[in-house]
Amino acid sequence: QVPLIESGGGSVQAGDSLRVSCVISGYTSRSHFGWFRQAPGKEREFVAAVSWSNDPWYGDVAKGRFTIARDNAKNTVYLQMNRLKPEDTGKYYCAAHSGSGRLGDRGSYDLWGQGTQVTVSS
Repeated sequence: QVPLIESGGGSVQAGDSLRVSCVISGYTSRSHFGWFRQAPGKEREFVAAVSWSNDPWYGDVAKGRFTIARDNAKNTVYLQMNRLKPEDTGKYYCAAHSGSGRLGDRGSYDLWGQGTQVTVSS
């Protein structure tokens, strides 16, 4: 059973909105889940994280445009992305925080999904 499965990526125009989802299997007790993204040739960067009680944390790339939310009844974490820009293009990954380390550090996450591609055209 794959613990984290992302979906909802696609190709959109600049200014559009998109929501990506992450279904969690077997690791629902983890306190925090996060979203990261990676563009070709660039490092994977922190987008947002959410706690069990839906407290959000946002990276600079997400502030003011993205919203993270967690539905514990559905074992799903969502990332709502508004006013998308071409620089938001990349593969978006869901990850489970290990319980140790900062939320914004990718090294603090020990479970990763396969990612879902988001492409924003100008």
